[in-house]
Amino acid sequence: MSATRWPLDRARINSLRRLFRLFAPHLRPHRRRMLVAWLCMLGATLAYLAQPWPLKLIFDYALLPAADASSYFASLPPSTLVTGAALMVLVIALLRGILGYGQAYLTASVGQRVIASVRKQLFSHIQRLSQSFHDEQHSGDLLLRLTGDIQLLRDLLVNAVLLITERLLVMIAVAGVMLWMDWRLALVALMVLPALALVSFRTSGKIRHATRKQRRRESRTANILSETIAAVPIIQAHAREAWEDQRFERQHKASLKAGLRATRLEANLNKVVEVILAAGTAAVLWYGVHRVLAGALTPGDLLVFTAYLATLYKPVRKLATLTSRLAKSSICGERLIAILETEPEIRDLPTAHPAPPLRGDIEFRNVTFGYRDDRMVLRDASFRIPAGKTAALVGESGAGKSTVARLLLRFYDPQRGSVCIDGEDIRHYTLASLRSQISIVMQEPHLFALSVRENIAYGRLDATDADIERAARLARAHDFIERLPEGYDTVLAEGGASLSAGQRQRIAIARAIIRDAPIVILDEPMTGLDAASEASVQQALERLTEGRTCLLITHDHASALRTDLVLTVTTTGRVVPAATATSPAQSATAATPSLIEGGIR
Repeated sequence: MSATRWPLDRARINSLRRLFRLFAPHLRPHRRRMLVAWLCMLGATLAYLAQPWPLKLIFDYALLPAADASSYFASLPPSTLVTGAALMVLVIALLRGILGYGQAYLTASVGQRVIASVRKQLFSHIQRLSQSFHDEQHSGDLLLRLTGDIQLLRDLLVNAVLLITERLLVMIAVAGVMLWMDWRLALVALMVLPALALVSFRTSGKIRHATRKQRRRESRTANILSETIAAVPIIQAHAREAWEDQRFERQHKASLKAGLRATRLEANLNKVVEVILAAGTAAVLWYGVHRVLAGALTPGDLLVFTAYLATLYKPVRKLATLTSRLAKSSICGERLIAILETEPEIRDLPTAHPAPPLRGDIEFRNVTFGYRDDRMVLRDASFRIPAGKTAALVGESGAGKSTVARLLLRFYDPQRGSVCIDGEDIRHYTLASLRSQISIVMQEPHLFALSVRENIAYGRLDATDADIERAARLARAHDFIERLPEGYDTVLAEGGASLSAGQRQRIAIARAIIRDAPIVILDEPMTGLDAASEASVQQALERLTEGRTCLLITHDHASALRTDLVLTVTTTGRVVPAATATSPAQSATAATPSLIEGGIR
């Protein structure tokens, strides 16, 4: 083997070590089941070893003249010997079946439990990763990792460990018996193993490469599927079904091509393995017959030896096949490790403490922030919203209004400056205690495929039915909820698609009301509503924000005029009072006639 392949070998070994180091803790709670599975495997191995011997007794002492007349079996009547041997075959088969069932069931049971545990860990970790991670990832790829990759990983974590151990144990035991029976013939049988190991090792590297490419292609296919399903109304409205079909077909063909290459490599490996094993079997038969003719072995010994040869080559064949499965599993494991080793950029500082009950005095102090280091959204932004006041944040689309809300929720941290509440940098608070005191109503509220009651209670999980109904009444949602088929227990369609935009928004407001947070963020809450819905939502919002600090992100100057303070996010990334916007670009947004005439100056 060339020296250039050794780094790949070390990389592969290091990859497997990382996999087992991260996922082995999920196996520890199942040690007893694994131990019983191993005992079943050991018993099945012993049954494998005993399986050929009844045939030797029949062959040497019932069908042919006894090779050893002094043997106990030579004194038995042939009918008794055959009956006993047949019973032995049956007992061995029963033992193998029972032990094999126990091993298979326990292995599958542990595998399912381990996969459930890994999926739970991965799901929990993904939820806690920062927004910057989710900005760059596609939901289709994450779903593929949570489903397909984890299932393939089971082959590596559980099945591979037991299967490899079982195969090696059988091989060692059978090889030992064969060497005891006739070491010369055993060496002939074993001479094919180095060639098999070399072929398997080299092919597994190619399969790993092909599988890595295949999983990347499948991730892109999953991304297209996820995106297309979410955008069906847009696709149908633009009559782009045929174009989407072509886009999917192109990506699907690329994925299929990568998958066929991996399949072709597996098939080629199986073909080479079969040829090598056939050569070994032919060599054993040729040399074995010569050993029988020379009187070194009895015909029954050769029969047992060839049976052991099949027993030896069967796990060898399966180990070669397992090589391709391990290659695929390790790639899937690497994809999962890539997520699990990703640390959240936004997390509690070591010195963070729970936030006390907040008054809601918000202040941005010389905040500079950009989603990319080479493109700042906010530059040296400073402003203050006194506790209990409502501030409107206006500006051109893309200027950074929603960015202000994200920084306040600490989805991101500024590159420079600080965001403070009640005079303290919010980085000093734990994330959970900070976010629990902020309510948010989005432009497009997300409702879960749960009951109306559960959607409202999502704002505060310990809310009582009375709390939920009170929040719904304040949000002017109670009446239409009561008209739903099952009232508050009506299960909504995904995303709340079974409700109108105004109804969805009022349930989202009820969810914010029940949270009873001192700070409220309203991100374009009136967009897309008709006049009747807008009036109901406006009344609900007034009840939500009463006595609370509120940040209203809006393009609606009429809504901005009803607030205590109007702030403008300029095209240069500054946040200034509307009356001080002086540049031409700023005045187009901030110093509009409606704002000036409303007395903002």
